[in-house]
Amino acid sequence: MNDKTINSIAESLVPKNYLSIANDARQERDKLVRILLEKKKIPHDGWNETTIEYLIAELAMLDSNNFNSRCGVGEREGRVICDLVRRRHYNFAHGIGRSGNLTAAQPKAAGSTLMANLTNSLVRDLIRTIGVPNCSSAAVVPMATGMTVMLTLRAIHVQRPDSKFVLWSRVDQQSCFKSILAAGLTPIVIDSVLSKEHTTPKQSVPFATDLAAFETKIQELGVDKVCCLLSTTSCFAPRNSDDILELAKLSAKYNVPHVVNNAYGLQSTFFCHQLERGSRAGRIDAFIQSTDKNLLVPVGGAIVAGFDKTTVDSIARLYPGRASGSQSLDVLLTLLTLGVNGYRKLMNERKELHQLLLGGLSDLAKSYNERILPCNNPISIAMTLETFKTDSGQLEMIGSMLQKRGVSGCRVVTTIGSKTIDGHLFTAWGAHSSMAQVPYLTCSAALGITRDEISHFLSKLNEVLRKYRSKYLDQE
Repeated sequence: MNDKTINSIAESLVPKNYLSIANDARQERDKLVRILLEKKKIPHDGWNETTIEYLIAELAMLDSNNFNSRCGVGEREGRVICDLVRRRHYNFAHGIGRSGNLTAAQPKAAGSTLMANLTNSLVRDLIRTIGVPNCSSAAVVPMATGMTVMLTLRAIHVQRPDSKFVLWSRVDQQSCFKSILAAGLTPIVIDSVLSKEHTTPKQSVPFATDLAAFETKIQELGVDKVCCLLSTTSCFAPRNSDDILELAKLSAKYNVPHVVNNAYGLQSTFFCHQLERGSRAGRIDAFIQSTDKNLLVPVGGAIVAGFDKTTVDSIARLYPGRASGSQSLDVLLTLLTLGVNGYRKLMNERKELHQLLLGGLSDLAKSYNERILPCNNPISIAMTLETFKTDSGQLEMIGSMLQKRGVSGCRVVTTIGSKTIDGHLFTAWGAHSSMAQVPYLTCSAALGITRDEISHFLSKLNEVLRKYRSKYLDQE
């Protein structure tokens, strides 16, 4: 209700002095909404659920499917037959964008359009606030990270129609590699090299970016034939982040586009600063991050961002058909709930808990004569399993035993397996490098992890390692 409606309420329904107090509260809530829509920035402090639902309900009422006078005779009128589904989506039903543009306005859905554009503005504000101030544009895409990388590669290829190759710094995650194949491009796998600090293969962490190989391939294939460089910030330890700064300089030197898979990286100030430095000293065309990993919403969305608005716009224009608005709504609700201070608090807690996990895992490793593999990874940690290798045992059993005890997300890498994807052979699959020799397990202190989860994991891991050793090692 607006002021005109409230002022018309008769005193026989409610005394004017009581109504005045209630109206002051309503105006304060309206002020929050007005500032949000004017500034298009995340509030410093999170809103309560009542205020958030008030905003969402007002936006939904702007969509034609919620008009009292609606008379739909088209093939898509936002009809939802199941009331559970309607309530789950807060009466939004039209989706976002139009047939040829993810960010285009819809004539039937002013509320959905406003919601999507506001979400994109808040996401950009978040990215700029937490460490990438040079970011000029960002958009929530209703597809997971791999598919969004694919869409980005296609948009870049449109600008470079004679190109066919993507120079990809190897990271053993199928979705990243398959995004290149799905884009109809040819991947050129650049394997990792031994880092300068570790020169003995058995003791090494062979996961440094092979910058020389990137440059050699650009020269060998020809600049016009290279669609882009595809690098990665965040991944499972012991893989380091790619050298984003030097790759960005290389990209600028040869005028070749550079896309960064930043799937887990938005939650880390370290990775954010790498992106900012790369944009200032070289070239980064787009960086893509997962909404579920970085914003703690259900799986299904990603954020594509860049330092030139035209790049993000070209990706949005390539999206075919209308898009689901669910991911944008989830992100909007979450950002309004947290506010900038709430998100920073989560980031700081994650950083502290990463140190707690690292300390606990280091102590556990020493007790089994194992070690933590050194790497510059602020999220994931890797512990060797060298003393657990046997002729009769299967190291993968450690992961299975943890899973049965309720521990998820822990990966065991033996370095002896291989995998073929679309004719491309990856030796030592899972280890991110064909040079890897040391078996290990990984765990992560990602956004939202709790102190209790770390304590529980360390206890269960100790239990599993003791039982595994008793079963397979003590009998030999």
